Amino acid sequence: MAVRRWDPFRDLLGIQNEMNRLFGRTYGPGESAEAETQGSWVPPLDVYETQDRYIITAELAGMTTGDVDITVEDNVLTLRGERTFYGDVPEESFHRIERRFGPFQRRVALPQGSDTAHIDASMSDGLLTIEVAKVAKAQPVRVEVKAGPGSPSGNERG
Repeated sequence: MAVRRWDPFRDLLGIQNEMNRLFGRTYGPGESAEAETQGSWVPPLDVYETQDRYIITAELAGMTTGDVDITVEDNVLTLRGERTFYGDVPEESFHRIERRFGPFQRRVALPQGSDTAHIDASMSDGLLTIEVAKVAKAQPVRVEVKAGPGSPSGNERG
């Protein structure tokens, strides 16, 4: 009979995995912490950049432009809104409700070089697209040094 060494951390990892599975089933993957602190649901979003802008896309199925509010303060873009429950169908008529409803809020820290004065947003087919322009990079400028009064010109050497 082989003797196995007891490892208390193995048991803790097993408990942690079970808790992650439980929360994953309850909130969906990756939503648990944000859903608790930000609101009742968190729309998924993607952030990427092109040569001249940053693009943020958010999945907002069933929402209209009037349901969404976008603000920028201190280089942080905040997306707020609320997806309302079906108003014309009584809740007891449902057999299953898997979509999330209620208020939400997402914050995205914009990278240095974002031009917050030039932000465009559009919505199509339940996908919100926010485009943040990048600040044009400053080009080096050559400064000519002129001789001051009473100074010898650059051609004369003493």
